[in-house]
Amino acid sequence: MEKAFVAQRVAKKLFVTEAAVDGALSEAAELMSEMLRARKDVNVSMVFADDVQVKMMEAMKALSEARTAMVAVHSELNEAKLRLGVRTKMSGQDKPPLMEAPATTTLRGVG
Repeated sequence: MEKAFVAQRVAKKLFVTEAAVDGALSEAAELMSEMLRARKDVNVSMVFADDVQVKMMEAMKALSEARTAMVAVHSELNEAKLRLGVRTKMSGQDKPPLMEAPATTTLRGVG
């Protein structure tokens, strides 16, 4: 099988894995936010379920470390691709879309 096609197959899986890790981190952050909001909504002390919040932060840290590892994997696979002599890039439609930059706002003085 041609090296370029093998590289594209691996790249597709890489992009899916990267998106999955980002998605998991995003969902975990939303869960943390929901947990904090729920505590306020039921009007309980901050010490209520504090151990759960600590565990959630540990999980988010692990997901963040996994994301950093995936960035390193991406870089190393790119270097391996070049060592194999594969110079082609995947078409933009196979690669997941980049997150859009937030719209800029203009600040104005008040007063």
